[in-house]
Amino acid sequence: MPDFSFSRDSAISALRLLGGCTALGFATYAQAAPAFDSDSPWMLGDWNGTRTELAEKGYDFKLDYTGEMGSNLHGGYDHDRTARYSDQFGLGTHLDLQKILGWDDAEFQLTITKRSGNNISNDRINDPRVGGFTSAQEVWGRGQTTRLTQMWYQQKFFDQKLDIKVGRFGEGEDFNSFPCDFQNLAFCGSQVGNWVGGIWYNWPVSQWALRVKYHLTPELYAQVGAYEQNPSNLDRGNGFKLSGSGTQGAVLPVELVWTPKLNGLPGEYRAGYYYSSAKASDVYKDQNGQPAALSGEAYRSASSKHGVWFGAQQQVTSIASDHSRGLSVFANATMHDKKTNAIDNYVQAGVVYKGPFDARAKDDIGFALARVHVNPALRKNAEASNQAQAVYDYDDPSFLPPQDTEYSAELYYGVHLANWLTVRPNLQYIRHPGGVNDVDDALIAGIKIQSSF
Repeated sequence: MPDFSFSRDSAISALRLLGGCTALGFATYAQAAPAFDSDSPWMLGDWNGTRTELAEKGYDFKLDYTGEMGSNLHGGYDHDRTARYSDQFGLGTHLDLQKILGWDDAEFQLTITKRSGNNISNDRINDPRVGGFTSAQEVWGRGQTTRLTQMWYQQKFFDQKLDIKVGRFGEGEDFNSFPCDFQNLAFCGSQVGNWVGGIWYNWPVSQWALRVKYHLTPELYAQVGAYEQNPSNLDRGNGFKLSGSGTQGAVLPVELVWTPKLNGLPGEYRAGYYYSSAKASDVYKDQNGQPAALSGEAYRSASSKHGVWFGAQQQVTSIASDHSRGLSVFANATMHDKKTNAIDNYVQAGVVYKGPFDARAKDDIGFALARVHVNPALRKNAEASNQAQAVYDYDDPSFLPPQDTEYSAELYYGVHLANWLTVRPNLQYIRHPGGVNDVDDALIAGIKIQSSF
């Protein structure tokens, strides 16, 4: 019988919060814009106009929830069928300091997140000896804990042409940014952070950072950043760490972003480069240029790490004059240092159609494909490790499976139940999970819930 076991902590926290929010919603229902009104951006309504009044004064508050379920219908490393649930609560406030303090073009953002639950990719899909690359539940990861995710101050100058942001935030918030409507990690968020996660920390991890953006034209801007590279920020117990102890260097991204309107339809095109000043280990050779797994010597060290990315999103059709509906296409690619990185390149492409039916004008359909390619040097390292141990049978627990290429596909339909609630059932297909040819291709059923209280 399938084991549909979810995280106990996740379930308890969700029930407590939903219970409390529901009680508050009913308490304010009689006096405010109706709670649970499908036209409201918030499940709990406008609090008798208080939320709108606060926003007009510069105070905006959010409590968001994302929940994701994944079930292995077929294949994977472990064929025992089950389901896993992971989720995230995000509590944040955005302050318009021009309205509050009279500081021209100044803003402040504070966000705390809590993640919990389990991931079907870890439990059933990937070979635990090497793990995987993509994740069927993108909201899982970076420690199932509470974190300070955003704490930054932003100031604009020269008629808003120059934009400076400083504080604690992640690279993917500004660089290599991409929406997160899909449930598979290969189609969600900044992809650089997925393939060089040891140095580039995406949401919900934050670090001390500075980002400077300058608009060359209304449609074209360039930006540069400097981010603390501190692996201790990843630790579960350091979700609110503010000291710089453990810093190994800095990640320095630079990006050019073009946001044209082609035939009146919006697009976004990105090209960027990142450089890490911290030392990085070779994935295959020792200091003498020999396979470290065979020589027994330490892996040689490189003085830096680098890579590039490209991204494109473009709406190509609309329904009459309604630009909120229509077909959009997208594609992303990253390339990384072959000496020090497990993944040397990644490509992805897909389509999203918003408003497929007149009766469901706010629903959306998405389909995407991705290819994650393993650095050949990492495969050689696995083969050398097996040779050193004289282990050649895949079924031997000591065998280190060589990895090659992992392919992912996802199809979803987003049901817009209310302005504060969207549910996206989806199907995912993973070929060669973790890039291991001996692992059966996997079919996964998922459901993604996005809500704002």
